[in-house]
Amino acid sequence: MPILSSEALLDLCRTLFGAAGVPADEAEIVARSLVEANLCGHDSHGVLRVPQYITHLRQGVYRVGVPLEVLQETPAVLAADGQWGFGQVQAYRLLERLSSKAEALGVAAGTLRHCGHIGRLGEYAEWAAQRGFALLAAVNSHGAGRRVAPPGGTEGRISTNPICMGVPTSTEPVILDFSTSAAAEGKVRACFQKQQPCPEGWLIDHRGQPTTDPAVLYTEPRGSLVPFGGSQAYKGFGLGLLIDLLCGGLSGGSCSNPNYPINGAGNTALFILLQPQQFAGLEHFLQQTDALTAYVRSCPTAAGVPAITLPGDPERHTRTIRLRQGIPIPEGTWELIGQTARELHLPWPLPSRRDLSSSI
Repeated sequence: MPILSSEALLDLCRTLFGAAGVPADEAEIVARSLVEANLCGHDSHGVLRVPQYITHLRQGVYRVGVPLEVLQETPAVLAADGQWGFGQVQAYRLLERLSSKAEALGVAAGTLRHCGHIGRLGEYAEWAAQRGFALLAAVNSHGAGRRVAPPGGTEGRISTNPICMGVPTSTEPVILDFSTSAAAEGKVRACFQKQQPCPEGWLIDHRGQPTTDPAVLYTEPRGSLVPFGGSQAYKGFGLGLLIDLLCGGLSGGSCSNPNYPINGAGNTALFILLQPQQFAGLEHFLQQTDALTAYVRSCPTAAGVPAITLPGDPERHTRTIRLRQGIPIPEGTWELIGQTARELHLPWPLPSRRDLSSSI
């Protein structure tokens, strides 16, 4: 399994996107988003997406150099069309516009449609927290990606529909980011590329029976992901359903829809930014968030548990390790990246100024 430094992986992504005709500024945003996902341990949203993105670009599904198109705007609302530009590029453009609205009014909401895959939602909560905002974010798969079966069902009806909430404190933010399915589709894809079984409780086959075979999502007859909480988890499925309805309905895009293919290309998104200063004041907000997080961390631990973990801690811990030890890339992912490089008429493996080994 290749192990690359984060800088080497950034160089690789920039080169691949550049060879595919992506402008340098857009390539930088997308490459950093993907590598940061790997650094945080979310390989499902990391560089395994590079071949997928470039395929969409070469097929004309994704576009580069397109602006964010405003569909509707009020002092507190912005509905936008991403024109099938890269999701990370258009998502940050929307957030920048929303941040000025939230500074003025205390709250701002925005939507995206016709937008490429926007990646790990947690990174946008990190961006918001660094600027003193709280964020609520959610996406669906723009009508496609219907891989989650309702409780008692045997076929997917909605997409994995993740939700993210991020809250700043005086130190590290608290960031909760999870799919409303038992696992993100990308985590199943990562297992598929590693040729490893999925953990129990993620998948059912086409008969509704539990399975650990990731291939059921990608071959006929297709199986499905189950909602988070288990195959009978009405709360998990209900949350995913409501996210699908809000994202598709408010954005002007589409909710999960049988007229779309299973394999999706992008997202509709809903972002809500909150500026604490405009509510009870930033000082009070941080006093309360600091006090509660400290109180939770002070909880006595059970035998064998070294410390209480809050949302966002695992990502920061993994990032520290991978910055020091490097980022492991599964062989299946590495082969697909190499195939993409050769299709772009690049030498493989690509030469790099950075260290590509595990001795970083």
